Amino acid sequence: MENPVPEKNDPYKAGTPCWIDLMVPDQQRAIDFYKDLFGWQGEIGPPETGGYAVCSLKGKPVAGIMAAMNPDGTTPDPMPPSVWTTYLATDAVDATLKQIGDAGGKVVMPGMDVMELGRMAVVSDPQGAVFGLWEAKSFAGAGIVNEPGALIWNELSTTDTDAAGRFYAAALPMTPKASEMDGAEGYVEWQVGGRAVGGMMTLEKAPPGTPPHWMAYFSVDDVDGVTAAAVRAGATVLAPPFDMVAGRMAVLADPQGAVFSVIAASMAEEPA
Repeated sequence: MENPVPEKNDPYKAGTPCWIDLMVPDQQRAIDFYKDLFGWQGEIGPPETGGYAVCSLKGKPVAGIMAAMNPDGTTPDPMPPSVWTTYLATDAVDATLKQIGDAGGKVVMPGMDVMELGRMAVVSDPQGAVFGLWEAKSFAGAGIVNEPGALIWNELSTTDTDAAGRFYAAALPMTPKASEMDGAEGYVEWQVGGRAVGGMMTLEKAPPGTPPHWMAYFSVDDVDGVTAAAVRAGATVLAPPFDMVAGRMAVLADPQGAVFSVIAASMAEEPA
C-alpha cells in the first residue's frame, strides 16, 4: 500500500468514494459533536442550500451535515434513522442511474443539480445498501483525506459479495479484487484504475439484523482516546477498540445513532 496523500487537489476518478454526508434530526448537535471529536469547523448553511453544512478540516472540505427534512422543508414523521452516506464519483449521474437500474439497483432520490457545485442522486444496490452518486462541477468532494480527522476508507458490508461485485462493476468502473493482505482472507478491495479505493465484506460477523450498508472510516491517531472522548460526548461503542490487519479500530454510533468507524491505520491508500 502507498503512503497517504492528505490533500486532494485532482478530480476523483469515477467509482471512487469522493464525499460523505450525515443526515440527523439535530444538525447543530451533530456539528458540535464532530467538531469536538475530529476538530472540524462548520456551521448551518443558508436557506437556499437547505441549511446544509460543509464541514472543513485545515480549511479543506471534509464532510457534510444536514438536518433531516422532507423535500418541502417540513420535519419528517416518522423521523428517518441518522446515517452517514457514502458518495461514489461518476462522470455522468444520469447515465450511471440507467446502468444502476439495468443492473438491478433502485433510485432513492433521482438526479438533481446542486447549484453550480455538481449533480447528485441517491440509490440502493440490489442487496439494499444505500449510497450516493456525485458528478462534480465546481465541487470535487473531500479536499483532505487519510489524515487524522478525515475520511480514510469506505467499506460495503453485504449479504452477497459476489452479487454486489457484479452490480458495482456493471454500474460503475469499479473492480472487486480479493485482498492480498495477510490476515485479510475473504476481504474484497474495490479497485479503480488498479488502485484500491474501498473495501467489501460479508455481514457474517455483524449483529443479527444488520442491513447491508456502506461504512465510513475516519483516521485518528489514538483510537482508544477518541473512543473515550466520543463516549463522554454521548456516543455508543458498538465494537470497542481492537487490533486488526490494517491497524487499530473501533465502531461507534454518535449521540443521534449514526454509525461510523475510527481507525489508526498501519497503512493507507490514496482514495483517488
